[in-house]
Amino acid sequence: MDRIIAYCGLVCSECPSYIHTQSGNMEELAKLAEQARAVHGVADATAESVMCDGCLLPEGRKIGYCDTCEIRACAVARGVAHCGACADYGCEKIEGVFQQVPEARATLDALRP
Repeated sequence: MDRIIAYCGLVCSECPSYIHTQSGNMEELAKLAEQARAVHGVADATAESVMCDGCLLPEGRKIGYCDTCEIRACAVARGVAHCGACADYGCEKIEGVFQQVPEARATLDALRP
């Protein structure tokens, strides 16, 4: 499988939600929903709500926050393949992601022209 990298540098193709959605593994998706409820406080998480086809597609299933992600919206509006290709790379929005997921910076840095 090709590596699918989200606008923010997260690797969709390595994400459990993406993997289990693509394989149709509802049992594993239910476990992810339980984790979302218990660990992340997402009281209404269900197997269906954690399904994801990746954020790069304009249509399709997206895990909760991806559908409303300001980084995704910004990258789409700017027409860039990912934040690493943006002239404003390192902006406040993406730095917030890097604080939470430092490996996303390394992924985007490797893609920079």
